[in-house]
Amino acid sequence: MSHDTQAKLVYMANQIATFFATQPESEAAQGVATHINKFWEPRMRHQLFEMLEREENGLSPLVVQAGPLIKRPAASAMPAGTDASA
Repeated sequence: MSHDTQAKLVYMANQIATFFATQPESEAAQGVATHINKFWEPRMRHQLFEMLEREENGLSPLVVQAGPLIKRPAASAMPAGTDASA
């Protein structure tokens, strides 16, 4: 994944988290996860999971907290030429 692509995904995820940070704490992480599950294509979610595995990823704590609630894309949902296990 290119640095530009990663930076854009971090920016978008953090923008979503900024919006949901105004919600009650018990609902904020679920809101972030629900939004990403509904509107991000599998390739984007796969790249997000790659970033979540790194300690220094630029993601807000709320995005990290939402990580376990985000649906991991199935390998069959990945576009041709994309290695889902990478």
